Amino acid sequence: MSELVWSRFHPVTPAVKGWKVLVVVLAIAVQQGAENVTAARDAVDAVGWWPVVGAIAGVVLIGFLYSLVAWRMARFAVGPDAVHLQQGVLFRQQRTARLDRIQAIDVVQPLLARLLGLAELKIEVAGGSDSAVKLSFLREADAQVLRNELLARAAGVEFGTPEVPHAPVAPEREVLAVEASRILVSTLLSSAAIIGLIGIVGVAVAIAVTGEPSIAITLLPFLLGTAGYAVQRFNSEFGFRAAVSPDGIRLRHGFTSARAQTVPPGRVQAVRITQPLLWRSRGWWRVQVNVAGYGVSDAQTESVLLPVGDRDEALLALWLVLPDLGAEDPVALLDDALTGTGPGRFVTSPQSARWLDPLSWRRNGYALTGRGLVLRSGRFVRQVDVVPHERTQSLGLTQGPIQRRLGLASVALHSTPGPVSPTVPHLAADVAAHLLATQAERAREARASAGPERWMEHMHAR
Repeated sequence: MSELVWSRFHPVTPAVKGWKVLVVVLAIAVQQGAENVTAARDAVDAVGWWPVVGAIAGVVLIGFLYSLVAWRMARFAVGPDAVHLQQGVLFRQQRTARLDRIQAIDVVQPLLARLLGLAELKIEVAGGSDSAVKLSFLREADAQVLRNELLARAAGVEFGTPEVPHAPVAPEREVLAVEASRILVSTLLSSAAIIGLIGIVGVAVAIAVTGEPSIAITLLPFLLGTAGYAVQRFNSEFGFRAAVSPDGIRLRHGFTSARAQTVPPGRVQAVRITQPLLWRSRGWWRVQVNVAGYGVSDAQTESVLLPVGDRDEALLALWLVLPDLGAEDPVALLDDALTGTGPGRFVTSPQSARWLDPLSWRRNGYALTGRGLVLRSGRFVRQVDVVPHERTQSLGLTQGPIQRRLGLASVALHSTPGPVSPTVPHLAADVAAHLLATQAERAREARASAGPERWMEHMHAR
């Protein structure tokens, strides 16, 4: 540790982090006031506005002072084999991100940091959903330089010599871009927006029938929750662009909070392509992935490979992470997966499954290819999951009492945390047992011949 050169974060960091205290205080005040408007109004009338404002200002000041102390206690260093971070006021914490365990490095810019020209480096390492090391905040230019340096070191690229004085920047080629209008329309046609609209109509009808405006206050948390989800989705997916480069698939998106992330294809564990019912007339699809190192909480912002696109764009997104499906006619297979029903290229549920899934039993099924397992399901919300054989973590077979009576069973493929949970429901029991044994063998053989997990070395070796 003695040879490490420690650095502090940008001196404006306390201001960037401290304003969150004000947001939290206001949110609590609004929530408490919404639950009992009369009591809140009586309390303000009794003491006046100035004490209330003073109390909020005092809490915010304490928050800023704490952020200042936390900034003084935080520092980071880049060593030959790892990135080190020390932080904490009451409880000191030291985190280390080994370069050979780095999965991705994202550049994140919340609104205030973006306005001030600052950025956060989020270093994802193998080890779970809470293993990321966050360096916040740095000047945006410094963050980009440090990111390039860390990626180069993780790849084993030599620099710092007269011939190569700086870490090289990998070139890129843009392959996907989603217009803001399409993001907006797709968000308005999402389930959250529809539920919110139904809630608003229901509240309006209830107020008109009962004549009690207080009903709106009672349902305010529900309406704010659904509206907040829709707004967050539009905000995080705004300006979505995808480019390919030697270090992976580079994704840029975000309106108030900009994010630049790199998804290494070799670290994608599973892919999901979905089409909600209201998107069907427009031919739109959404593509999400499970990426090693990302957790469930990151699904909405970090696991979207394509927020909305037509069929060709969705298939292009799939080819980016799995260019070889290992099938004689992959396009025909995927067409059958996206919109097909009944057997053919897919092994589907038997007729007895209609008692448990009367709407989708003809569509549910799977197809085995040389590279992976393709699963399809859903009548109203079409869904296709693709899992490379070598990325199958484990398998499970379940059979409930009704399934047992009907001679059915379901097979689940266990993946890393993320939005994709591959399952083949309601297969014939003997078919499910055969799939379990076959996929376990294929996964074992694929892992035995798979390349190294250091994806940066693999990408730069091309």
